[in-house]
Amino acid sequence: MAEFIGAVDQGTSSTRFMIFDHQGSIVAFHQKEHKQIFPNPGWVEHDPMEIWSNTKEVIAKTLQNARLSGADLAGIGITNQRETTVVWDKTTGRPFCNAIVWQCTRTEDICSELVKKGGQDIFRKKTGLPVATYFSGPKLKWILDNVPEAREGKALFGTMETWLIWLLTGGPVGGVHITDVTNASRTMLMDLKTLDWDDQILNALNIPRQILPKIVPSIDTDFWGYTSLDGPLHARVPVCAALGDQQAALVGQKCLAKGDAKNTYGTGCFLLVNTGTCPVASKHGLITTLAYQLRGRDPVYCLEGSIAMAGALVQWLRDNLGMISSSSDIEALALQAKDSAGVYIVPAFSGLFAPHWRPDARGLIIGLTRFVNKSHLARAVLEASAYQTRDIVEAMEKDSKTKLSSLKVDGGMVRNHLLMQFQSDILNVPVIRPKITETTVLGAAYAAGLASGFWLDIDEIGRNWEVDRVWNPTMTPAEREDGYRGWKKAVERTFNWAEY
Repeated sequence: MAEFIGAVDQGTSSTRFMIFDHQGSIVAFHQKEHKQIFPNPGWVEHDPMEIWSNTKEVIAKTLQNARLSGADLAGIGITNQRETTVVWDKTTGRPFCNAIVWQCTRTEDICSELVKKGGQDIFRKKTGLPVATYFSGPKLKWILDNVPEAREGKALFGTMETWLIWLLTGGPVGGVHITDVTNASRTMLMDLKTLDWDDQILNALNIPRQILPKIVPSIDTDFWGYTSLDGPLHARVPVCAALGDQQAALVGQKCLAKGDAKNTYGTGCFLLVNTGTCPVASKHGLITTLAYQLRGRDPVYCLEGSIAMAGALVQWLRDNLGMISSSSDIEALALQAKDSAGVYIVPAFSGLFAPHWRPDARGLIIGLTRFVNKSHLARAVLEASAYQTRDIVEAMEKDSKTKLSSLKVDGGMVRNHLLMQFQSDILNVPVIRPKITETTVLGAAYAAGLASGFWLDIDEIGRNWEVDRVWNPTMTPAEREDGYRGWKKAVERTFNWAEY
């Protein structure tokens, strides 16, 4: 039997491949960034062919680093940036245009028209989602409306896991066209209860059903297909698991029981709480979505709060303002100031997501005085992620009627001790970091391992999870509430800026 499991993590800023052993330890990995394309204000694109090229490269180099072949892998799982939308020609494998990234706001007019007709919650009862530029359905409609070739009968639609699975299993020659329930639940086109595309919504958006992928369980013992021999693995490896990145992190963090919660600090920031096998409707600005589904079992649902700009705000400080040379430099710069000197940065670059859902909001820096320097701004950048997380936690506690007792964290930003301590302080709960912080790709590996029999059951993978560090709150109640009150004032100032 193969001794290892592999997982592709196709993220917003990079793609990587990791190989894990039976203990869930990382054996080898390789990662490569791809270009961020900004053709117009508010527009964000990726080149799907660059991402496919990078995927092939990171798989090949990871196998080389591990001194393994594709035949040594029991299966492959995929996790991906969700909502990012690609439409391609099924006969050639060429995209009709660049992928529209989840952060892109070009569908504002489409969403505005839908809201005028039926309100922001026109589809929420079925999909669990408000109408927003965030989701894939409006992006797909935009491509179909603006790229005539995409309506000529040869088009296939998918989010990034669909695109990569199709290519890994043969592309134009027998490629499998599927999406898992977690990614389908982010399109604004799937009914949460039937787990099928909803014809009424498809008609409202003028989207033909035939271009959509088949919806399948996230963890599937009925393998969808095998990697092609002439592909980057040079072996027939089962492709049997896929999860949107935040759901993958939920699995990787062992949040498999009702009430378990985690927060991922990556390009954006995403807090999910497992709500069990019944979907919970949010009344406080959260998303109801799929957590995961095993073949033959009831789906598991979750509530989610999504923040567009977390690590991306650090990248903005690095790339647009040149205040730091690498993202990791921000902690040292922020530590030069004892606080933010009353400065708040609200990163509403693409509007505000949960719990506000204000596409009219725009980014703001407020509280500036002559005293403020770049270290105060660096601290305010980090604090923005923690404050946005508290906004979501408060909404989640109202919806679930349960008080958060601790928060499991993962993602690239959790190496920043200053941020993690401030997060604990502003939430007034312990913040817990696991030994393996790359829980997104680990979750995809666990899913593939469960589907392929590499791991026997959820209990077995749960035993691999271990605590690395815990941050406990040290801030006084007065300091905590004063800081958060200022944050809420700053958020209100961002409203009604963009006009429609």
